[in-house]
Amino acid sequence: MVPRILHLLSQRPGLTGSGATLNSLVRFAELGGWEQRVVVGTPASDPRPDVGGLDPGKVHPLIFEQDRLDFPVPGMSDVMPYPSTRFSDLRPEQLRRYRQAFRARIGELIREFRPNLVHSHHVWLMGSLVKTLAPRVPQLIHCHSTGLRQLRLCPHLRREVRTGCSRADVFVVLNQEDAWSLVRAVGVHASRVIINPSGYDADLFHPRGRGPEQAPELVYVGKFAEAKGLPSLLDAVEALSPEIPGLRLHVAGTGSGEAAVEMARRMDAMPQVQRHGQLEPAQLAPLMRRASVCVLPSFYEGVPLVLVEGLASGCRVVATKLAGIRDEIHPLAPDSVELVDPPRIDPPDRPRAEDLPAFVERLAAALRGALGKPAPAQPDLDRYTGQAAFLRMQEIWMRLSAIRARAGTARAPQG
Repeated sequence: MVPRILHLLSQRPGLTGSGATLNSLVRFAELGGWEQRVVVGTPASDPRPDVGGLDPGKVHPLIFEQDRLDFPVPGMSDVMPYPSTRFSDLRPEQLRRYRQAFRARIGELIREFRPNLVHSHHVWLMGSLVKTLAPRVPQLIHCHSTGLRQLRLCPHLRREVRTGCSRADVFVVLNQEDAWSLVRAVGVHASRVIINPSGYDADLFHPRGRGPEQAPELVYVGKFAEAKGLPSLLDAVEALSPEIPGLRLHVAGTGSGEAAVEMARRMDAMPQVQRHGQLEPAQLAPLMRRASVCVLPSFYEGVPLVLVEGLASGCRVVATKLAGIRDEIHPLAPDSVELVDPPRIDPPDRPRAEDLPAFVERLAAALRGALGKPAPAQPDLDRYTGQAAFLRMQEIWMRLSAIRARAGTARAPQG
């Protein structure tokens, strides 16, 4: 029997870390012979989103900005790389319609597709609905850390999320720090939590074609957001420019909201900065090979795949000393990864203003040091390839599918 899996992502695919993970899993699962269906959230301007190259007939988008979902797609971060709604801003009536829409779409697919398991992304509202709809279908919740952050930002939704998500059979997290946070936040036993870092596309991100001499070029990939440390990075680049001729910062990403607009204006006024917009992986890879340093001065991260992509492309890395980066990324290439102590952070991720000047100085010093070093040796990144991440995930899927097979035919979904 061909195993059947239902993937769930409540936001847009491909434009965030969780969306890129979904695309990768779907692509490898298709090659592996899995029968798949996908539910995603998407705006009216993109009613047929691509998900890992899957047949569009197997993708069942929930479309926002029209009909009853007449607001932008809610994002798991308060600042998204596209227009979005913050969960903390949703009114009770909007939350009711949001739940109702996902409940109807997921329930319909459970009845018609009869999946062997459900793989839902984020410890949040959508994932909390699954076991009510299909109590006997095994559920895996993939934690990308942003759901844990939303639990702090939206205390009025905390009990609902904890109660619903705690019924999942297995949780997958990116690193040990997220595992501990999940156990504390949701109250699940550690034995139900599995660490599986996301994987990068080794066919795209590689050092082949890099010249022996690299120009002093930096690449930043991420949203236009203070939480990503982008304003501090711009300060550091301005400080370094007089002493490093030809210094250039490439910025790949977008943002929404007034703060993002102001950052874009500032970058456009800086001759050292080139904005590239949101790039597909095939567009980002040659930019990585052109740069000598991949920099991410974020104040809140799990295990950012972009840093692995930078290492795979032959870059040195400069990043904030956060748990996932310190424990997962730095050990991959200790001589190539420069960690910068972050400023003190007020929850959930706002840096203290009085700490920022010193942080900018530390960041500038780390960039100066990285730019002054020769090209690094290529690290062993086999554990972090997309295929390796998928094979680890597939083992979990197969165990859950076996549980489903032993349980027999699922009861009709409720609600």
